[in-house]
Amino acid sequence: VQLQAFGGGLVQAGGSLRLSCAGSGRSLRSLTMGWFRQAPGKQRELVATISSGDSTNYADSVKGRFGISRDNAKNTVDLQMNSLKPEDTAVYYCAAQGLQRSYDYWDQGTLVTVSS
Repeated sequence: VQLQAFGGGLVQAGGSLRLSCAGSGRSLRSLTMGWFRQAPGKQRELVATISSGDSTNYADSVKGRFGISRDNAKNTVDLQMNSLKPEDTAVYYCAAQGLQRSYDYWDQGTLVTVSS
């Protein structure tokens, strides 16, 4: 499966962005998907996941502000980000789990910059 993320950009604190991860080569519907981010000088961290059964989980830092969802018609997994903070600034990556339940498939990343 190949992944490509869209929707990054510059937004003011308190604003919203919606990231979309498009899949090609196979349906994303049966895959556990995750959104990760990596801020400058920091390790990559898991932001949100959605299982093949559509159960969702979020990092504590984004709970109540971010929402992960699927659009099966478009074969995408989206990340709605609200009430953005400067500390949300990072390169955001979407990833798909493979057969061994590790995140084997990654996109190239999309930059989100939140200005104060």
